[in-house]
Amino acid sequence: MRWLDEVPLWVLGLAALLLGLAPFTPEPHLWEKLKMLTAGTLARPIDIFDLLMHAALPVLFVVQLARLGKRRGGGPP
Repeated sequence: MRWLDEVPLWVLGLAALLLGLAPFTPEPHLWEKLKMLTAGTLARPIDIFDLLMHAALPVLFVVQLARLGKRRGGGPP
C-alpha cells in the first residue's frame, strides 16, 4: 500500500471530512446510511453503494493513521 503512504495526510483528512459529511444539510449521507445499517433498513443497492462511497475516504484516512503510527513505533509489533 505504498500509494497510500504517498498521499499527504492533510489532503486525505480534508477529503475524508468533506466526503464523509457531504451533503451537509439536512443530514450527512454517511450518518444517515450508518443509521440505516444499524436499523436493518439498508437494503437497496443504491444505498449500499452510497454508504461505500461516503465511507471509503474516512476508512482510508484511518488506515493511513494506523500505518503512520506503526511506522513511528506507536503501534504493536
